[in-house]
Amino acid sequence: MYHPGIALHPGVGPATDGTSAGTSAPDTLLFQRCQWCGTAMYHRLLCPVCAGSDLRTEASAGTGIVRHSTVIHRNTPAARNVSLVEMAEGFTVRGRVMGPLVGIHSGDRVRLATAQDPVRREPVFQIIDEPFRSWS
Repeated sequence: MYHPGIALHPGVGPATDGTSAGTSAPDTLLFQRCQWCGTAMYHRLLCPVCAGSDLRTEASAGTGIVRHSTVIHRNTPAARNVSLVEMAEGFTVRGRVMGPLVGIHSGDRVRLATAQDPVRREPVFQIIDEPFRSWS
């Protein structure tokens, strides 16, 4: 059974900002919010808190904080990073942060660059401002 409030892919789904139905900007990250308890989540069929199925699709502002980042060397010709980003709306999404692999750390503020990487189909982020770090 298809539920119209569930976005099946980032950047594709029902519009919530008054644009034509079924389309959204390619750089928009869509997520769901439970109508019952208000929990924000990414790509879920049921709310993880109350198990409600009445989910509303919303567009994210696109800013967040890196909570965890790791470098992956398998199944790819070059090393790449995979990061968990906590978005301002309260949900966490797995994606890639652009930049040098050793320069991405927990606590870095990021902004959405592309809602869907063409190869991995994950959101791509860029660092907003690099904090001062002491390398001693």
